[in-house]
Amino acid sequence: MALLDLFMRMKFVSWNVNGLRACCAKGFAESFEQLDADFFSLQETKLHEGQLDLAFMGYKSYWNYADKKGYSGTAVFTRHTPLNVTRGMGIDLHDHEGRILTLEMEKFFLVTVYVPNSQDGLRRLDYRMQWEDDFRNYLTSLNQQKPVVVCGDMNVAHKEIDLKNPKTNRMNPGFTDEEREKFGLLLNSGFTDTYRFFYPDKTDAYSWWSYRMKAREKNVGWRIDYYLVSSRLNSQLTSADIHTNILGSDHCPVSVGINGL
Repeated sequence: MALLDLFMRMKFVSWNVNGLRACCAKGFAESFEQLDADFFSLQETKLHEGQLDLAFMGYKSYWNYADKKGYSGTAVFTRHTPLNVTRGMGIDLHDHEGRILTLEMEKFFLVTVYVPNSQDGLRRLDYRMQWEDDFRNYLTSLNQQKPVVVCGDMNVAHKEIDLKNPKTNRMNPGFTDEEREKFGLLLNSGFTDTYRFFYPDKTDAYSWWSYRMKAREKNVGWRIDYYLVSSRLNSQLTSADIHTNILGSDHCPVSVGINGL
C-alpha cells in the first residue's frame, strides 16, 4: 500500500434514525458532530423533499425518498464528492420505497440500505426473499467493478449471538431461518461483517431495542445494523463500533474505519 494511502483513513457511520425530524428534536445535530464521519448514512428518514432543512458545514447530502409519505427513505451526508449517485437497484418492484442509495467514489462504492421488514405474521417474507436475491446480485455486480462498503438496517440478526433471546424469537421477523440463510449467502458471495471481523465472539452487542418493557435499559436487543465490506478490504479495516451511548432512535449508530480509500 502506498504511504499516502495509509493516511487516507475514512470513518463511516450509519444510523436508522426512525424518523429524522423526530431524531432532530432529540439531539441529532449534536450526535452528528460528535461522530465526525466522512460518510454519515441514514435509514428510515421518513421524509419527502422540502420537509426538513438540514445541512452541515463541509458536507453534501444525497437523498432517496419513498413514494409513500412518512415512510422508509435513505440519505448520505458526505465530505467527499461522489462520481455518481444511484437511487434504487434498477428494479421497479423494489425502487419505490427509497431503500437504497449508492455513491460511486473513485476507489469504492458506498451503498446505504434499509432492508424491508418481513412484518407481523411474516406476510412480507416472500417479497423479502425476492429482495434478498436481487440485492445480493446488485452488490455482487458492483463488487466486480470496485470494492463495496454497504451499510444500514438489514433487518436480520444473523446468528444467535446477535440477539438477546434467540430461542423465543426464532421464526419471528428478522430471525427466520430464511432471512438468516440469505444473509449468510451474501457474506459468502464476497463480503465481511466488519463487527464480527473484530469481535467474533462478543455477546450483548446490539444496535436495536424495542421501546417496550425497558428493553434498552435492560439491553434486551438485536444487532441488525451492519457494515459489510468487500472481503478484499479486510486488511484495510481499522475499527468497527456500535455507539450504544447515542440516543434519539430505537436504533443506535454503527461505524467502521477503513484505511486507503
